[in-house]
Amino acid sequence: MRLRELSFAEKRAWLRLSRTPRVGPVAFRDLLGRYKTAEAAIKALPSIMRRKSTAIPSAAEIEAEMEQAEQMGVKILAACEADYPTYLRALDPPPPLISVIGRTDILHKPCAAIVGSRNASAIGQRFARQIAGELGEAGFTIVSGLARGIYANAHSGALRTGTAAVLGGGVDHVYPRQNAELYEAMTLDGALISESPLGYRATARDFPRRNRIISGLSMGVIVIEAAERSGTLITARYATEQNREVMAAPGSPLDPRTKGCNRLIQQGAALIENTQDIINCLENIRPPHVMETSGDYD
Repeated sequence: MRLRELSFAEKRAWLRLSRTPRVGPVAFRDLLGRYKTAEAAIKALPSIMRRKSTAIPSAAEIEAEMEQAEQMGVKILAACEADYPTYLRALDPPPPLISVIGRTDILHKPCAAIVGSRNASAIGQRFARQIAGELGEAGFTIVSGLARGIYANAHSGALRTGTAAVLGGGVDHVYPRQNAELYEAMTLDGALISESPLGYRATARDFPRRNRIISGLSMGVIVIEAAERSGTLITARYATEQNREVMAAPGSPLDPRTKGCNRLIQQGAALIENTQDIINCLENIRPPHVMETSGDYD
């Protein structure tokens, strides 16, 4: 991928293509690899998808979104642009575009994700706050998903040092509503990130995409309390696929909220009991190398 800033017209074309139904990150990458530019790919789409309805957003619709984003202070970052987070760009393929409210600089610091149960125990929530704060003091940005339980406590623990939330809906959609105060605080001192358009309300199918970004932004994923079948383990699986470090806090075999963590440890995840354990796992990891090519998105 050749790093460069997109012009207004180029970013509009990238947005039109990425907002087209059935054009996910893989299709986007393949289309730009074949047609070289998003504009050329858009022109080719009707013939490629002639047996299906092709609802390509109009230029006017996308310009309205871009104008709204500018008015709200939302930055729309393309994967080829310098402000786009390095770890996320290294995914194969990365999300073509992300929207960010707040500080983009904290996304270029070493990032560690903290995830876990929404129905977390009091001690699990306290542990999440503690290690988030201590990792923040050690220079890490804490990444999570702004959900209840472990997620909200991880963000709260790192508000002073820097924390980023990845959302399933648009960056202007606060969910759950009980985290509205935390959301507002993060617009000032943290970062809110989404690959969904403004105004979009998340459904269940959007959270695996969110989880892929949570792990993709991070050097490693720390799991605190996870049931054997939970969305948290989807994030851990993505982390493994992305060659990120997976770490888990062990728990009682009698607590269903920790069975997923114990299973991860059995499968090779690092057992962590304190912040130093996490730092030891992450300190020798080098930033991923993103090969530059002659094309914009190969």
